[in-house]
Amino acid sequence: MPCSRRGPAAQPAILSGGSTVSTAWSSALKLFIVKRWSVAGPGEERVLAPITIVIPTRNEADQIAACIGHLDWTADIVVVDGGSTDDTVALARAAGARVVTDGPRGIGEQRNSGIAVARHGWVFALDADERIGPALAKELITVSAHATHEAYRVKRRNAFHGRVVRRGHWGNDWVVRFARREFRYGGSPVHPGLQGLRDVGTLTEQLDHTPYRDLSHHVEKLVAYAQTSARALAARGRRARWSDIALRPAAHFWREYLLRGGFLDGRMGVIQAAMGAIGGFLKYAFLWEQE
Repeated sequence: MPCSRRGPAAQPAILSGGSTVSTAWSSALKLFIVKRWSVAGPGEERVLAPITIVIPTRNEADQIAACIGHLDWTADIVVVDGGSTDDTVALARAAGARVVTDGPRGIGEQRNSGIAVARHGWVFALDADERIGPALAKELITVSAHATHEAYRVKRRNAFHGRVVRRGHWGNDWVVRFARREFRYGGSPVHPGLQGLRDVGTLTEQLDHTPYRDLSHHVEKLVAYAQTSARALAARGRRARWSDIALRPAAHFWREYLLRGGFLDGRMGVIQAAMGAIGGFLKYAFLWEQE
């Protein structure tokens, strides 16, 4: 379901000089911002969108400059660094972002720290391995000016080893990332979500996502996610059962590969189904190790 373009109930707008303009002028100004961004050419002054982008990082020196480079349409970029030991912070500042050093915390807490210092009413939570293309950027600008929901979900276009995955979990990957500034993240330490949402719309354009450099990086992240998830389960008193280790991973593989059509993606479908199963196995194996 595409997001609605119908604007909210009109309110008087206050210009910087303090004068009140009519509802029609207010709508016209919003439309001008969207159109001006989309048609600005080389050498022309570009009106920046009143949207804050929050990017949590930790050792993302190979990604952060390119990520920020796709955000020249927005007025506020906040990088929340979680203790990088590489050049992430310096590169982010050089690219024009504000940097908050947050220490080694979870991604949800990092996002919340960024939202807390956001300068604008709408915030997009972006990861360093994601890219907002021109079409999605234009849609975000339009939606922020004529919002009918308090948050919006976006579909991620996931690419692995140079190929877009179209089936299985990764082929139908929706995340709620664009929301009003008052909402905060919570829940899973690996994949936190916005809390307290009641009215979520759907964006039409997609968010590009390349989560792994290669298979070795994929395995490295699987292990890290599994360890984090195991600690969270242990903190809640969960214990690893035999079925968690022996049956759950196998069920995951066949669900992804057969029921969700992973086999239609060829070798990539096999790899993605197997890696998901391995990740589940490791999570409960690490949980068992802590008992």
